[in-house]
Amino acid sequence: MDISSILQGGYQHPLSRSWQARRHLTKSMFMYPIFITDDPNASVVIPSLPGQRRWGVNKLEEFLGPLVKKGLESVILFGVPLNCEKDMEGTPADDPTGPVILAIKKLRELFPSLYIACDVCLCEYTDHGHCGLLHEDGTIDTAPSVDRIAEVAVNYAKAGAHCVAPSDMMDGRIKAIKRDLIDAGYGNKCTLMAYSAKFASSLYGPFRDAAGSAPSFGNRKCYQLPPTARGLARRAIQRDAAEGADIIMVKPALPYLDIIADAAQIVPDHPLACYQVSGEFAMIHAGAAAGVYDLKTMAFESVESMVRAGATLILSYFTPEFLEWL
Repeated sequence: MDISSILQGGYQHPLSRSWQARRHLTKSMFMYPIFITDDPNASVVIPSLPGQRRWGVNKLEEFLGPLVKKGLESVILFGVPLNCEKDMEGTPADDPTGPVILAIKKLRELFPSLYIACDVCLCEYTDHGHCGLLHEDGTIDTAPSVDRIAEVAVNYAKAGAHCVAPSDMMDGRIKAIKRDLIDAGYGNKCTLMAYSAKFASSLYGPFRDAAGSAPSFGNRKCYQLPPTARGLARRAIQRDAAEGADIIMVKPALPYLDIIADAAQIVPDHPLACYQVSGEFAMIHAGAAAGVYDLKTMAFESVESMVRAGATLILSYFTPEFLEWL
């Protein structure tokens, strides 16, 4: 053999194998998505999301306290209003007595060192289930949608959120949110994490069960990206970075590793997040339950591929397990 053919000597030992990675998983790389409902004492199992629940604000201490002790550093909140009156404008999204704002304040009080991100969208709060305001013909009305999304984001920042993360995919919302955060005095106090390359995926089903956010008609293919649209994703990443995003996100993660890798090259100076979405999580659990692979081994393989592609932050329902495993 030629000298250049021999590679195995470089990874023959467990330690030298670990040196082959450009970066390693750490607990701080994981952000835990949690569902907050408007029943303050709720602890409701989500059947399609193994091990996950909808939580009321009065249950957050007993739920998150042990995880914080194990090293949990960040969460992202998703509101699940079940007892409010929804409308066309998503008015309950930033209700001061609604689940998200109450949870922000509660978590700031309970866990001062916990980093709190908030998903910003209207789909959970509109009576039609779409992510923005609509024209009479049912299409997205972009300008007022962006204004409303920005209003909600600022109100989450005012409540104490460390990060706002708009997932609605409305054109121009990053610039509008950044402008409004600056004007409200939060430009240097609140991180803006953009769901920049969010694809119209088949992997959101369990999440929509959990959040009650499925559209009442049609679909979201006119604002979420087509799965084949690598070029559109690249353009969206460039746009959001130029509009003031502090963190760029790709969603889902595993089927879009090429987009994560693209983002790492397009915006190398930005933190890069990816969302291991509900369907990815459920799929890994289903395969393990069927005996296809070991759950822990596959969970590691999945997130390590994301890190290899360039991700520096992973939103994952496996976060509690990784706090144990790492």
